Amino acid sequence: MSQLPLQMLEPQHETGIVVVITGYGKGKTTSALGMTLRSVGHGLRVCVIQFMKGDIFAGEIAALKRLAPEVEHHLMGKGFCGIQGNPYPHSEHRANAQEAIRLAKEKMLSGQFDVLICDEINNSLKLNLVDLPQVLDLIDSKPPRMHLVLTGRDAHPEVIDRADTVSEVNEIKHAYRKGIEPQKGIDY
Repeated sequence: MSQLPLQMLEPQHETGIVVVITGYGKGKTTSALGMTLRSVGHGLRVCVIQFMKGDIFAGEIAALKRLAPEVEHHLMGKGFCGIQGNPYPHSEHRANAQEAIRLAKEKMLSGQFDVLICDEINNSLKLNLVDLPQVLDLIDSKPPRMHLVLTGRDAHPEVIDRADTVSEVNEIKHAYRKGIEPQKGIDY
């Protein structure tokens, strides 16, 4: 059985969009990483900056290394601020998040990337690790053809208002609530 050639769609006008993925369900980072795979498949260069993750190994760390040099990955956090026994004070989390937003702006303006993913930036804003004017400046500074993806719970209404696409991931049920611990490849 022969397979027909796949049709390639080309937009008439290439426009970078701002995508927000928020909500309390599982899958926000996973969705952003799916966009990373899709982008690499189209020959685009991607920079992923994780604002809060960085204290526990997750499979995406090793996977993203395999996608280099098309994907550049930066773990900037010290874990989730104030939960799961995280030992670091708010000031250290804020310092790391401030470095992450500085790096995001640098990478955005470098001209080296087509897609910039700021993972957990919404949480960082909610926890006062970054400030609303900083996030809005990032959105407003986006080059016209660059895609900007902002993930994390509790997206601020002004961030949602400025975005082109917003998805909310809602939890219907989660294995954790049944006492099942996080599983490799599915949860981390």
